[in-house]
Amino acid sequence: QVQLVESGGGLVAPGGSLRLSCATSRIFFSIYDMGWYRQAPGKQRELVSSITPGGSTWNADSVKGRFTISKDAAKNTLYLQMNSLKFEDTAVYYCSVWNYENTYWGQGTQVTVSS
Repeated sequence: QVQLVESGGGLVAPGGSLRLSCATSRIFFSIYDMGWYRQAPGKQRELVSSITPGGSTWNADSVKGRFTISKDAAKNTLYLQMNSLKFEDTAVYYCSVWNYENTYWGQGTQVTVSS
């Protein structure tokens, strides 16, 4: 079973930056699509950014131009660089890996944007 461990969340002021990390297994890193979801109180979990094994990326309109997803194969680690953070970015952020038949989730890391 793949283990996904997120880190890097915390409290940040509006306009600030954070980088989230997700440590995972190289086996799944090479084969599965990967991405970051977030869930705010009272809302369903939503995909904000994803990356394919080949490195193609996708970003939700709400974060386009501000968030950048990347990966480091040598470290088996997925990243989400978050810049120009807004109040509405406050949520629990989850790392996920998936293919057609299986999906795996991390436990989440809290990001709070507050002045």
